[in-house]
Amino acid sequence: MAWCSSGAISCSRGCGNVISASFAFLSINATATVLHVLVTGAGGFLGQYIVEQLIARGDKVRALVRRKAPALEALGVECVHGDVQELADVKRACRGVEVVFHAAAVAGIWGPWKHYYNTNVLGTKNVISGCHHGGVTRLVFTSSPSVTFAGRDQCGVDESAPYPKRWLAHYPHSKALAEQMVLKANGEHHLLTCAFRPHLIWGPRDQHLIPRLLERARAGQLRQVGDGKNLIDAVYVENAAAAHLLAADVLRPDSAACGKAYFITNGEPVNCWQWINEILQLAGMAPVQRRISLPAAYAAGAVMEAVWTLLGRTDEPQMTRFLVAQLGTSHYFDIASAKRDLAYEPKISTEEGMRRLSAWLRRAPAGG
Repeated sequence: MAWCSSGAISCSRGCGNVISASFAFLSINATATVLHVLVTGAGGFLGQYIVEQLIARGDKVRALVRRKAPALEALGVECVHGDVQELADVKRACRGVEVVFHAAAVAGIWGPWKHYYNTNVLGTKNVISGCHHGGVTRLVFTSSPSVTFAGRDQCGVDESAPYPKRWLAHYPHSKALAEQMVLKANGEHHLLTCAFRPHLIWGPRDQHLIPRLLERARAGQLRQVGDGKNLIDAVYVENAAAAHLLAADVLRPDSAACGKAYFITNGEPVNCWQWINEILQLAGMAPVQRRISLPAAYAAGAVMEAVWTLLGRTDEPQMTRFLVAQLGTSHYFDIASAKRDLAYEPKISTEEGMRRLSAWLRRAPAGG
């Protein structure tokens, strides 16, 4: 969905200083040795959990950050100041590192192409170059399922699904270009790569998907798109982070994961609008009442995009074709490849994740 960030480039507020006890399910890495890793986007929602899980199992973590990150420093993370758009910064951050988790990205559904291209595409190109320059042997890239989304239903599709011929937003287009570069780089300069497509990352400390959903509900801007029967996949944030660590451990020259992309979900498709209403209920809010048909919403999104473009507006329209398609179609995925190649199993169920989300929402400041 359009509210979801798969690794925001800036640090989300509310970074946790305490490593969750739930990380106990993580196993020591395959080599039983300490890894020296770099995490880009370490201050983002997913990035924080990746960092915490790495530290919980004893790995040495470095983060490339654009500003001071006291929460990361409190965890013992070595913070290198810089930007993925600057090759010199990335090269400096990659020195002496064995594994890079590249989770930094600009997410969203609106804005100029250059905004997405410079970070998501050129930034990823710099990360690959930094890996080559620093002798990094493993690169795990956080991609997005939207790289295969053309605005139609995706029911149980696997990684053979092609990239679309047209794009409804700059974010999936830029992530697809970046993903292709990462996969193509597999085997170059002794670098092994893979890409993850975590779908709708959610859970405590989210500062994008859940807060934006609640904000729209409070403003009376939420409408059910379509008949309300569409099924979607999602992934609890700790499961998504754990999958990244699994990849770092299995990436070896003889691994089936080398040069491949994987869908990552909880493996439990849910009814989109029932799930949204459950989240609203956890926040003490009423369910969505107003409805709009998928064709009408799509047409409204196209009109809004045209008007925003004509006026040169940079703020996000209330409705776009991409957002409508995400809210009104089914999109769930076959994760058999991740289970087979990575031994991935979502340890935290949707039911348990919702309990944890409920507890966090009760503690979170008003407004999410």
